Amino acid sequence: MTSSALVPTIRRRAPLPTRPCVEIVVPVHDEQAQLEQSVRRLHRFLSDGFPLAWSIVIADNASADGTPRIAARLAAELAQVRALRLACKGRGHALRAAWSQSAADVVCYMDVDLSTDLRALLPLVAPLVSGHSDVAIGTRLAHGARVVRGPKRELISRSYNRLLHAALGAHFSDAQCGFKAVRADVLTGLLHDVRDEGWFFDTELLVLAQRRGLRIHEVPVDWIDDPDSRVDIVATALADLRGVARLLLGGEVARFMAVGALSTLAYALLYVLLHGALGADGANAVALTVTAVANTEANRRFTFGLRGRVGWLRRHAMGAVVYVLTLALTSAALLVLHRLTPSSSRPLELAVLIAASVVATATRYVALRSWVFARHRPAAPVAAPTVVAREGL
Repeated sequence: MTSSALVPTIRRRAPLPTRPCVEIVVPVHDEQAQLEQSVRRLHRFLSDGFPLAWSIVIADNASADGTPRIAARLAAELAQVRALRLACKGRGHALRAAWSQSAADVVCYMDVDLSTDLRALLPLVAPLVSGHSDVAIGTRLAHGARVVRGPKRELISRSYNRLLHAALGAHFSDAQCGFKAVRADVLTGLLHDVRDEGWFFDTELLVLAQRRGLRIHEVPVDWIDDPDSRVDIVATALADLRGVARLLLGGEVARFMAVGALSTLAYALLYVLLHGALGADGANAVALTVTAVANTEANRRFTFGLRGRVGWLRRHAMGAVVYVLTLALTSAALLVLHRLTPSSSRPLELAVLIAASVVATATRYVALRSWVFARHRPAAPVAAPTVVAREGL
């Protein structure tokens, strides 16, 4: 979410061509029991007046039962249905393969159990077709959704999404609902950087989309839990936690911390080298000046991903203001140390300065993120008006 002091730039993509095509992928693994019934139900729904051109892809990822045979028969019998057979297991792998081959303008997927009311499909894809949004998700956790599921799954789902909000700064409400759509023109860059091939694929896709400033539309859905779900909750939860940790380490805060660590080492080295000639205060000022300029430039490029020369001097001038605050804090720390211990050793001085720099780091990050680079950061997704599709439960 953007700061209230900033006015986000609203980006609107061009609408898709007349009669755009929507491709619905149904990823399956050992789903012979419900595959045929679900695909025929989905096909009837789309054939009965769905206003956009459409196609269905059954993406079978390494099924060992009769799923491949059923998928091939459905593709032969039903118009606009295609079967894709994959040798490797993983929902993310299936979606990546199907979406990479698609020629549709909008690609989406839904779970084979069709837990989500199909009438939410048009509200899901309409904002993408119009150019209002880039990604759309069904949500079971937003106001207006109606959900039927057990307390255990409800607790797990809400806890997981709260973890995403706290650890990754996620703005979307429901990462795991098996009902999502993406515009094809933004998908290629996202798929290239999504590493997960399993259940975490959805979460990683959404986090990367948010970090790139893509607009994420949410549709509250009616959703009924599938009592026959065979998802291994423990194994999936552990894999998701590993994925969250990976994204956290590769995120903005981690990059800032890495730049800060290198800057601190450079500062300490310069301070030691200059102390004999300039004294404690002079060495601190010069070392901090040099490393502050390098730190601002490194954060501009690597932490906040800004390139080019436009606004370069102004950003460094703003960074210099932040540097003055850091200099004041470290100089004050030295002053207090010398008052308390007039004959303090050089290692003690260095330790106090590093401690003061660490304290200043949090303030520096906030200042860089919300002030120095704020107006040049991509706009965060703006919540789009939602349309609720309801079905009697």
